[in-house]
Amino acid sequence: MKIKTLFLLLPLIWINPTMAQKSINIIPQPNSIEQRSGMVILDRNVAIIAEDSLKNEAYILSELLGKGLGQKPSIKSKGKGFKLEVDRALSEVLGDEGYILKIEKNEISIKARTVNGVFYGIQSFRQILPEDFEFRTYTKDILLPELKITDKARFPWRAFMLDESRHFKGKAVVKDLLDQMALLKMNKFHWHLTDDQGWRIEIKKYPKLTLIGSKRDDTQTARKSEERTGKSHEGFYTQEDIKEIIEYANKLHITIVPEIEMPGHAMAAIAAYPWLGTLGTTTEVSEIFGIMDDSFLISDPKVIRFLEDVLDEVMALFPGEVIHIGGDEVNFDTWKNSKEIHSFMKEKELKSPVDLQIYFTNGISNYIDRAGKRMMGWNDIMGEDIHEKAIEESHKVEEKLALSAIVHFWKGDLELINRAVKEGYDVVNSNHWDTYLDYTYERLPLSKSYAFDPIPQGLEKKYHSKILGLGTQMWSEWIPTVEKMENQIYPRLAAYSESGWTSTDQKGFEKFEKKLQSLKKRWSLTGINFNDK
Repeated sequence: MKIKTLFLLLPLIWINPTMAQKSINIIPQPNSIEQRSGMVILDRNVAIIAEDSLKNEAYILSELLGKGLGQKPSIKSKGKGFKLEVDRALSEVLGDEGYILKIEKNEISIKARTVNGVFYGIQSFRQILPEDFEFRTYTKDILLPELKITDKARFPWRAFMLDESRHFKGKAVVKDLLDQMALLKMNKFHWHLTDDQGWRIEIKKYPKLTLIGSKRDDTQTARKSEERTGKSHEGFYTQEDIKEIIEYANKLHITIVPEIEMPGHAMAAIAAYPWLGTLGTTTEVSEIFGIMDDSFLISDPKVIRFLEDVLDEVMALFPGEVIHIGGDEVNFDTWKNSKEIHSFMKEKELKSPVDLQIYFTNGISNYIDRAGKRMMGWNDIMGEDIHEKAIEESHKVEEKLALSAIVHFWKGDLELINRAVKEGYDVVNSNHWDTYLDYTYERLPLSKSYAFDPIPQGLEKKYHSKILGLGTQMWSEWIPTVEKMENQIYPRLAAYSESGWTSTDQKGFEKFEKKLQSLKKRWSLTGINFNDK
């Protein structure tokens, strides 16, 4: 591997380590950068040296380097070159996703305890290259700074959620989002696939879910508005489509977490099979947004069997450990007025609709547990009155959520997170005031996104490990186009990536804003419509 050290001798262009480190514009910020004053030339004939377990990563690196060098480097198992290596002895230093990246006069190398770590080292190396490296062939030498980066993730759960129930986007858009997630070291794609306004996943046992449930006749244009677009909206993913996207995500070390809403936000499914509903009157997919009246009739064993059948197909499709069941915003008034629900609650000695929801949720959680996976749901599933209307003042909730459940916090007093972790639950923090990407930049400015810390202020250190990380959510009720969606996501996604990856002592908003200019150049070349106000 022909890599030469170039020492910058002239005072006019001399770079000291402090000044040089500012020019390393990696997002999320690595936890340690040791930079020397030398520069190295990236050899156009460099080979990639990698063991068999790193074939995917070696291929990704070869594709990357081939764009700017004009030729793809060969991949070898031995010899000199750009070395990718897994070293299990590095666990204490790097954890499961950390890496060591070295650019030295004799060698470039990425070493990690796991394949994941090697992949993230490649993502950091990408951002050291010129911003336009992947968009044109370089005819001049490419200079790289001599350095050593030692890096690891702060949290194991760094998620981005896309709601496609409200507005379907399609495979190409999802793959583009996965590409940007990978660059920013985000590792969970939370895929909101079902809701009142559309069912977006093929379930072979119940074909009407997509035949009927994936289509709506019209769409509300604004909150509480009677105006409509005057256009129908439809779309869904076949199971083959989903397998293709899962394979794509796996290569980028992103786990997909599917969300199948229950027991509320279910009108698209009920429109397809009306016997699923509590009201018995729902026959159309909702064209308006908000908290709907109908929900699954969970007192009926046939409805429970339906949900288990759906989960069977979902769990067979998605290899990840976690299945999200939503569980938010159930309209309890509908249950209160149902004779079937009242009879079931009396039989099971359930005192309130809240107890009924927890009872139902635990049944689903147990079913998912038996399949070797874990259930996740919005923090409504704990039974707290986060909407300030669900629970009668005179009644104390008696049912208790299964401890295997992951609590996805989105609403309510932050003290609810403290309570959850102290009771033994794992928590993902997605406080809506801080993480909802459908909010305007006036309501959720970039600085506030960047300042978000998944660990609530004042939480005892012994409970910090119970905070798995964060999620940021792209709800799409009022975001119909890809262009508008990208404007809401970028650049805030970069801020959340740093909140999820970088240790707090390495963060700084002013430094982040400077680094962001480099990332914006990449987005411009990619064609992403980011917000630049």
